[in-house]
Amino acid sequence: DKATNPLNKDLDWDGINAFCEQLNKELEGPPLATRLLAHKIQSPQEWEAIQALTVLESCMKSCGKRFHDEVGKFRFLNELIKVVSPKYLGSRTPEKVKSKILELMYSWTLGLPHEVKISEAYQMLKKQGIVKCDPKLPDDAPFLPPPPRPKNIIFDDEEKSKILARLLKSSHPEDLRAANKLIKEMVQEDQKRMEKISKRVNAIEEVNNNVKLLTEMVTNYSKGETTESNEDLMKELYQRCERMRPMLFRLASDTEDNDEALAEILQANDNLTQVINLYKQLV
Repeated sequence: DKATNPLNKDLDWDGINAFCEQLNKELEGPPLATRLLAHKIQSPQEWEAIQALTVLESCMKSCGKRFHDEVGKFRFLNELIKVVSPKYLGSRTPEKVKSKILELMYSWTLGLPHEVKISEAYQMLKKQGIVKCDPKLPDDAPFLPPPPRPKNIIFDDEEKSKILARLLKSSHPEDLRAANKLIKEMVQEDQKRMEKISKRVNAIEEVNNNVKLLTEMVTNYSKGETTESNEDLMKELYQRCERMRPMLFRLASDTEDNDEALAEILQANDNLTQVINLYKQLV
C-alpha cells in the first residue's frame, strides 16, 4: 500500500525496496506478491497502476528466479492481459498503463527466453492486434537480451574439431570412446564460457541498477530535509557500490580477450566511480 499509494507525489523507493526485501524473505513471497500486484495494476487510478508496475519492474530486477517463475505463469500473465485487452479492462485503461505493460512483457521475452509462457502471451497479443509493433525499450530496461551466442561455439577450436572428426570416422571402439570423452570436455568448456558470460551480464546489470538508484537519491538529497531512512538507504547503496568495484576488476581481468565486453565493464566502472564521488561530495 505504501509503495503504490495514489497520494505519493513521487515514487516511494523506500516502500518499493521494502516490498522487494519482504518478498525475498517469505517462503510464499512470490505467489503472494503477484496476487497483490495484479490487484494494484488493475486499479482505475492511473498513478496507482503505474506505481504498481514500477514495483513489479523492481521485483523482476532484484528478486531472482523464484519471482520470475511466478510471473511466468498464465495465472499472473492473464491478469496483465486483462488490462490491455479491449475484451476486459483495455477500453478504460489509460494508454500510459497499457504501454508500460507491453514494454515490460516485451523486455521479459528478450531477457528471460526460458520463461516460454511470457513469450506465448506476448505473441498472442500480437496475433490479436493489441501489439502492433514491438515497443522501443529504454536504456535501463529491466532486462537486456544476452549477447548473441556464436554458432557451434563448441567446435570453434579448430585443432580439437579436426581430432574429433578423425576419431568419429574410426571404427575402433577406443577411438569412439576418446571421441565421446572429447565431446564431453568441449561441452564442459562451453558451459563454463556461457556461465562466465551470464555472470558478467548479471554483474553489470546489478551495478547499473544500484548506480541509477543512488544517483537518483543523491541528486534529490537535501541536508536536514531527507528522511533518516532515505539517508540509511543511500549509505547502504554507497557501500554496495564500493563493494562492487573489486568485482568489476576481477571481471575485467577475466575478459581481456573480448573487447566489447571489456568496454561494457569499464563503462560500468566509470559510472560506479562517478556516483561514489558524487555521494562523497554531496552527502
